[in-house]
Amino acid sequence: MLRSSLYKLTAACAIAAMLGTGCAKDFQETNTNPAGVKPDVFLADFQAVILPLQNGQRNLVHYVNWEYQLQQNLNADIYSGYMMSPTPFNGGNNNGNYFMMDGWNEWVLNIAYDGVMQATADFEKYSKEYKSADLADATAMAKILSVIEMHKAADIFGPVIYSHYGKPNPDLSIDYDSQQDAYKAFFADLDIAVANLKPYVAGTKKVGTAFKKADMMYGGDPAKWLRLANTLRLRLALRIVYADATTAKTQGEKALDPANGGLLAAVSDNGLVAYGTESPIGVIINDWDDIRAGAPLSSLLNGYNDPRISHLLSPASDAVVAGQYIGIRNGVAIDAKARYSGYSKPAAKSANGDYFDKGAGKAKIATAAEAWFLKAEAALRGWANAGDIQTNYETGIDRSFEEWGAGSATAYKADATSKAAPYVDPKSQVAGANNVPAGNPNLSTITIKWNAAAGTEEKLERIITQKWLAVYPDGQEAWSEFRRTGYPKLFPVVLNNSNGTITGFIKRLPIPSKFKNSNKAGYDKAIATLGGPDNPGTKVWWDKKP
Repeated sequence: MLRSSLYKLTAACAIAAMLGTGCAKDFQETNTNPAGVKPDVFLADFQAVILPLQNGQRNLVHYVNWEYQLQQNLNADIYSGYMMSPTPFNGGNNNGNYFMMDGWNEWVLNIAYDGVMQATADFEKYSKEYKSADLADATAMAKILSVIEMHKAADIFGPVIYSHYGKPNPDLSIDYDSQQDAYKAFFADLDIAVANLKPYVAGTKKVGTAFKKADMMYGGDPAKWLRLANTLRLRLALRIVYADATTAKTQGEKALDPANGGLLAAVSDNGLVAYGTESPIGVIINDWDDIRAGAPLSSLLNGYNDPRISHLLSPASDAVVAGQYIGIRNGVAIDAKARYSGYSKPAAKSANGDYFDKGAGKAKIATAAEAWFLKAEAALRGWANAGDIQTNYETGIDRSFEEWGAGSATAYKADATSKAAPYVDPKSQVAGANNVPAGNPNLSTITIKWNAAAGTEEKLERIITQKWLAVYPDGQEAWSEFRRTGYPKLFPVVLNNSNGTITGFIKRLPIPSKFKNSNKAGYDKAIATLGGPDNPGTKVWWDKKP
């Protein structure tokens, strides 16, 4: 609903965020030491390092409803094909139809810098106060959190401030990393995290109090954090496979090496962060009516007769489509919220509870299902220790069904005929304008059953299509994988209001004005690494599939 509290941070706050000094006015939740708490109390029982790590986890998918709405929901969640807004924000011209909302998009970086990066910088600062304590396990957690958040920011914008965060130049400008250099830094930080965690997993070091108390995902289990780090490395290795195949293979095989601790493998390994407060997307869906399911999601789930459909979508309430599972096509003309607010709501009713529950929601960071699909693609590419392609692919489906509590996947995996259902929008303002009929090149024709005789590209499409279904509702990861591979096939926007800057699908978000204006020297250097103008039609570095 984009309430009046969507103010812009001042230029001073923008600089503070990039300098690593924080901005108390606008991010009170992320300030580590509450006002009035004496230093000795603050440092007691490792609170000075526990609180930043917890803040970092809660900011990965932001816990404040309107901030999450701008951090991810009104960009990546829509661009992924998972969701679409029925609300005609800004008179109908907004991110949903590629009219870039600069004041919305800055919140991706506000939270990345002043939320997660500031939290991990605070951890590093205060960890020095505990001179006699071994905080290597907690340091690993901080490194992993930084990589999780900042690879998303890099995948959205391209160049980001990562290795230079908190390190101003004499003129107070901050240098960006090119996306390629940022990825090198991500892999280096994962090296540190893995090396730090191994002794705890082996039992040669005892897990520390700070690590245990800070851990909101795994309750102080270093083996699961190690598997998360390896899964994250494999995710990033495959992300760059078309831009730097050599580094991709090296990093991918490092992630797959059993000596490094393995990947997320069982549903109990899934990385979920409990908000501890109302689920932001639950509010956006049910209280504000600002988001509904996307047409590509309903098309694939309906066409596949997918048993997960009732876990991922709610039946439509609109009288015209009552009881159907139907989403909104991206970029359609919307005259009023009432036109599409009765279409299917996104849901996330897993076997472990409703991720979107307004009182006990969870953010999904990474899962075993994703890891198995990553292994399937790695095996397709012939990487060492990747295992068998078909086994990995089918296990990914199994883990997703287990995650959602959707029963046995046996019949689903054997289905060699079902395809995405044609999309029909009976409430289009212009009859037929939003439909995607059978034979349309944007309607997926990939089937489910593994076909060992298929060509490499067909195998890749099958893997990524099922992976896309499995990583729901992580719109950021789904959007990145669509840009990298072109799969699954999505529906282009009906109205493209990008003023000619976007051909086909959106490629990235432009760096918001606040970050340009407050760091002009750094911005100019950043754009020189982009390889094109700073607009949403320029591809990011890794987006190089032939």
